Amino acid sequence: MTTPAGQLIGYARVSTDEQESQLQHDALTDAGCARIFTDKASGKNTDRPGLTAALDYLRPGDTLCVWKLDRFARSLIDLVTLVDSLAARGVGFKVLTGALASIDPNTPDGRLMLQVVGAMAEFERSLIKERTRAGLDAARAQGRTGGRPVVMDGDKLAAAKARRAKGESVTAIAKALGVSRATLYRALGGSA
Repeated sequence: MTTPAGQLIGYARVSTDEQESQLQHDALTDAGCARIFTDKASGKNTDRPGLTAALDYLRPGDTLCVWKLDRFARSLIDLVTLVDSLAARGVGFKVLTGALASIDPNTPDGRLMLQVVGAMAEFERSLIKERTRAGLDAARAQGRTGGRPVVMDGDKLAAAKARRAKGESVTAIAKALGVSRATLYRALGGSA
């Protein structure tokens, strides 16, 4: 793949705070990235300050480098728009792993492959979403609900309100009921 003469600038993204971006950082560093920008946000989230900072930092001749395509864009439209925007600014784009690792998206053939792979990834995500929704609907029809179990039932809430009315601190009440202060504050609403 031909890249413009300039710096390799890396972008890494993980979807949740529980996930680690170290694998991506290591790969981007090994590839020679001079600087790496990171986001901890779902790809559906349009507010990605790391990506915004990376795009602002890039200069003509630089190449934006991502570990895998799905870490960069979550829809075909998003992908094509971002890559077109980079190309218009004279910035290259490089994917380290996956289907586009050996493809130059700045050539007509590479661009076609980029669009095909992007469309397939978007299709796969919609299938997963559809299967998940169908599974949740089936579980709901059988009387099962997902999510976290309720921590503050009616009895605990009544006890918490009574103790709070007697002037007991939220910390002491939470400890006595075996719940976090945040859970107790949410349950009590604005009356804490």
